[in-house]
Amino acid sequence: MTQDTTKTVASPSGLQRVTVLGTGVLGAQIAFQCAFHGKSVTAYDIDAAALERARDALTRLAQTYAADLPGTTPEATTRVAAAIALSSDLAQAVRDADLVIEAVPEKLELKRSVYAELARLAREGTIFATNSSTLLPSAFADATGRPEKFLALHFANHIWRQNTAEVMGTPQTDPEVFEQVARFAAEIGMEPIRLHKEQPGYVLNSLLVPLLNAAAALLLKGVASPEDIDKTWRIGTGAKLGPFQIYDIVGLRTAYNIASANPATQGWAEYLKVNYIDKGRLGAGAGGGFYDD
Repeated sequence: MTQDTTKTVASPSGLQRVTVLGTGVLGAQIAFQCAFHGKSVTAYDIDAAALERARDALTRLAQTYAADLPGTTPEATTRVAAAIALSSDLAQAVRDADLVIEAVPEKLELKRSVYAELARLAREGTIFATNSSTLLPSAFADATGRPEKFLALHFANHIWRQNTAEVMGTPQTDPEVFEQVARFAAEIGMEPIRLHKEQPGYVLNSLLVPLLNAAAALLLKGVASPEDIDKTWRIGTGAKLGPFQIYDIVGLRTAYNIASANPATQGWAEYLKVNYIDKGRLGAGAGGGFYDD
């Protein structure tokens, strides 16, 4: 039986109206996953061009979900994509939101400015969640104006398959809000992973980033090609993907932003910029990266 994924459903978490800020690779996936599981979703981005790209991304996700998930159809997932409202007006986008999930680029000052604006525009009861992969939520909790209603909710790429949602509060997060967001994560088909204290990189990236950094170092030293490094990892561990295949999925602009913020990885950031980003190769589904699309 195919689920009617456009019907509004009861929400034990109380979080039914969701706004996603940022419609990049992961932001679009978060918006679609929420809508697929019956949430009322608005996706915000800065201008009409970004929203046009977002609509294209949602259309592609509709096709992907229909192909990947048993029991659904292209007709059902097309309705899901069409039901997601798009807005470049931040005040309108967050006006009625129960939960705002922020998925803007990994730049601390950008996030702080976004939250300062959100604090002014959102209802007092709205919960804010960051999907930041590298920044601790306590680094910008004060900018939210509601640190007790703010925490991290971190998704992995391809969230319909890699369906973990890491829930990580700050010392100021209300424990009831923490559990409310964990329940929300389960409602949208995720496996909530509760972190008991703040950890840079959460659980997933604390394990993944050292692998990616080691692969980058091997490439920069000229030890082996991306293809052979990946092949070694896949054959030696039985993993489905090698580190450079993972880089392509994460997105090379995201990898660049993270590397450029760390003095120890400036060489890797420059390598990515010169050899890939400046040539329009941004990763899987975005012009290709280490591998062609």
